[in-house]
Amino acid sequence: MESELKLLLDARHKDAVLQHPLLRPQLPYQAREQNLSDTYFDTPDLRLRGSDVGLRVRRVDGGWVQNMKAGGAAIGGFHSRDEWESPVADAAPDVPLLREIVDDKRIRRDLLGASKVRNKLAPVFSTKVKRTVWMLEFPDGDRIECALDHGRIEAGRKHVAISELELELKAGNPARLFDLALGLQNDIALHIGNQSKADRGYAMLEASPPAAVKATALTLTRDMNVEQVFQAIAANCLAHMQANDDGVAIRHDVESVHQMRVGMRRLRSALGMFKDVLQLPEAVQAELDWLAAELADARDWDVLADSTLALVAMDVQDRTQLHGVRQAAKVKAQEHHITAACAVGSPRYTRLMLNMTRWVRTMGWHDDQDAGVVAGKKLQGCVLKFARKIFERDQRRLHARARNLREATPEARHRVRIAAKKTRYAAEFFESLFAASTVRPYVKGLTALQDELGFLNDVAVADRLLTDMSAADPELQAGASFVRGFLAARVKTDDRVITKLWQRFESIPMPK
Repeated sequence: MESELKLLLDARHKDAVLQHPLLRPQLPYQAREQNLSDTYFDTPDLRLRGSDVGLRVRRVDGGWVQNMKAGGAAIGGFHSRDEWESPVADAAPDVPLLREIVDDKRIRRDLLGASKVRNKLAPVFSTKVKRTVWMLEFPDGDRIECALDHGRIEAGRKHVAISELELELKAGNPARLFDLALGLQNDIALHIGNQSKADRGYAMLEASPPAAVKATALTLTRDMNVEQVFQAIAANCLAHMQANDDGVAIRHDVESVHQMRVGMRRLRSALGMFKDVLQLPEAVQAELDWLAAELADARDWDVLADSTLALVAMDVQDRTQLHGVRQAAKVKAQEHHITAACAVGSPRYTRLMLNMTRWVRTMGWHDDQDAGVVAGKKLQGCVLKFARKIFERDQRRLHARARNLREATPEARHRVRIAAKKTRYAAEFFESLFAASTVRPYVKGLTALQDELGFLNDVAVADRLLTDMSAADPELQAGASFVRGFLAARVKTDDRVITKLWQRFESIPMPK
């Protein structure tokens, strides 16, 4: 099992990394340089990639070495993957030899044992890297191999530069990797590297830019305890957020901002769900709140420009009053996308993700001396009992807030929406623990209710933004007032819809 932390850096900072006091190798270890040439193999239909497997052959010291890695989605730059390696006779992979050393039955059977794979493997891209590598040893026994790589990935006529630092844990506590990275971050601008070289090479083969990434389904088992389940949920949420980093920071993509915010809301919901047994450190919580604020305005203006105003345009014949308002909303959205991109591309964001990942991966809640023995016992408790308790609590909260829903104020409906959203997240988190026949109708009912309440919230946000728009530019006042009036009338029409959706949800039993 390989455990490493990958950090990206500007090539101009190479010497600063090599000379940093935290990274100076102790005698008798010295830094050494290697010229590495790797060729990655796959089938024409990329069967290995589809199975989350990477296979390369490396030219090293006059010989050849094949390496296969599998699984392990990275968060916070931390990669934990199964790895198998062996010498080979030449520049081609030796599949029979791989079958002997790979101990994953699925890979051995479905990939290495399939004629469509072993007979059709061919080079898909390559890397050429100059690597500086050295070892760090610590008094407590921790050992970390440092590798500073500079070079390029090549796929046909395409190429992309590589400039990254890999900190691989050879022995000891993974927390040391994060502490080392955070110390470096104080002096050198580093960024999280969640993509492996293989990931980046495969991305070059894709014809279109990568799309925004939605949350992946969680697979939990009833023999897991509460602590293990929280760790799995939190890691899933962090992976969801960070999978959209580039979409926010580089491409200014509307859906990527949305998905990063969804990932963050899921994470904050999970933290609230488990608050009786663990607490995120206040300093890290404050930074999470900062990121939420940096992304919020971009999403609000996106919804107004691309969704709410588009809906109004579909229902009116004379759209002349909408043109100026919609254009102004798009300009504001673009401005806030720049703000969001700066936040996600900043050292502050890198520190936040390193701290969050350290806390989740190393179960940092045990560092809290005030947690007490009772919380420790709860963490080891039965997850099924815990999940049922959460469902019951969420159900009570949702029913309490949904009284007189049809006549409720916008503020009261907003509170119902938040409760429905948290209840839905809980159901999705724990879905694999319960019968699908009971979970899916429950989630479906919550989703319909949340979507309708979400529209009503979008209208409330639109009213605020349109008011601000009118104050800033009097020429837009007429168009903004027209839209606000139209949306107010639409909300009254939707009162009956929300009542029916609530009645439908009330008839659905909790998951069993």
